[in-house]
Amino acid sequence: MDAAVLDRRTRMHDECIPPDLVDRLLGLGHVGVVRAEALAEDGDWFCARAWARLLAGRGELEEALDVLAPYVGTGWWTAAAEAARLLDAGGRGEEAISLVRPFTRGGEPPALHDLALLLARNGRGEEAYALLLPHVADWSLAEALVEVGVGLGRGEEVAALLTARIAPGCLCPRCGSPECGRPYPEPFNAVNLLASVREAQGRPDEALEVLRTYGSTPVNSRDPLAELLERQGRIDELRAYAAVEGQQVAAGHLAELLEARGDVSGAVEVYRLEAEHDRCHASTELAQLLARHGRGAEAVEVVRGLDSAEDWVVDLLCRLFAAEGRAEEGLAHLDALKARRGKEEWELFRLRGPLLAACGRLDEAVEEARAHPEGGSPFAVASLAGLLADAGRPEEGVALLDVDRPDHRRILGPLLVRLGRVEEAVALLRTPRPTAPRPTPASYSDCPPF
Repeated sequence: MDAAVLDRRTRMHDECIPPDLVDRLLGLGHVGVVRAEALAEDGDWFCARAWARLLAGRGELEEALDVLAPYVGTGWWTAAAEAARLLDAGGRGEEAISLVRPFTRGGEPPALHDLALLLARNGRGEEAYALLLPHVADWSLAEALVEVGVGLGRGEEVAALLTARIAPGCLCPRCGSPECGRPYPEPFNAVNLLASVREAQGRPDEALEVLRTYGSTPVNSRDPLAELLERQGRIDELRAYAAVEGQQVAAGHLAELLEARGDVSGAVEVYRLEAEHDRCHASTELAQLLARHGRGAEAVEVVRGLDSAEDWVVDLLCRLFAAEGRAEEGLAHLDALKARRGKEEWELFRLRGPLLAACGRLDEAVEEARAHPEGGSPFAVASLAGLLADAGRPEEGVALLDVDRPDHRRILGPLLVRLGRVEEAVALLRTPRPTAPRPTPASYSDCPPF
């Protein structure tokens, strides 16, 4: 095994069995296949991780660590982190610390982060705090510092460090001006973390003041100010915040909260109001909300009212038509778009297939796809194979795909498993990518044409 190869395969999901398919194999009872690939000389990481977790869950920790040992032995951080997690969960925290510590010598944030939290969980919080203190400018290590510092009762020290890093005089990354008044903290989440310290100290009013003064930074479509208001049960304040133009993330929080409480009408109203500022996004969210609650006909009208040719919007509309048993109307909508635009790129044409299949016209869908100008492209062939598989004809989908194309293999693997051809699927997914021949020296030139 080689650490660089393992890392590439894991990041690219290449020459390996993807984690979702590993879970599916286990669910279908193919435990022996997963175990064999985990223990192979050129082992599959996702199989090894799943098999080790299964063993650890049975209380067979030593056997789980033996599975991971060859991967850890390559010096690959991902494998070491997984082994440390199993050790810590198994009550062997000091061994986990010893395993992780060598990986921190290069100052890599993931290793420092994990080591600090391991130390804190194993009664060595002060050591963890000292380890993290010089790295407060890194967003992930700053998060760990807050967790460790608050746990030690040193919240005020952490708050002071974060406050010092919220520098109003720095250039705003949005407009490049020091006069706009927006802070440009380092780390970027310093404001959010300062608020979390105050909330953890039982001072929610101060936490809210921090976020309102400096401006919270939404991360992954989550707004810290909206979430804090929600946790504190201050719904009226959340409603007022969500009503401000440009606060679509907060509006989403409010709608989610109201829906969870059973107030669907309230959630609908939130999105309707937000659509006045952000029509497309809010309307599609509203349509999905309506569809979830059996109001698909209303959802169709909301999306149709956008009169959009954006492929993701049309995709949603076609799915809503199909769910309502109105596939023919979906096809008519695509026809109208094509007539208006004078052409139909594959991004929109591909939406015809599921609608035709829903109308019982699968063969027509296949013929039209093959006749399309882009029908022979790799992504079109892959799309058609998926359509055939979803329509209950996976054998035909398999026949369309090229085993020598890595992007086709990702589709072929699950199809072969569906057909019960598990060994064939595993062998295909684990086959090394074809290597292009190296150009001969004579093919190089530093003069045009190159």
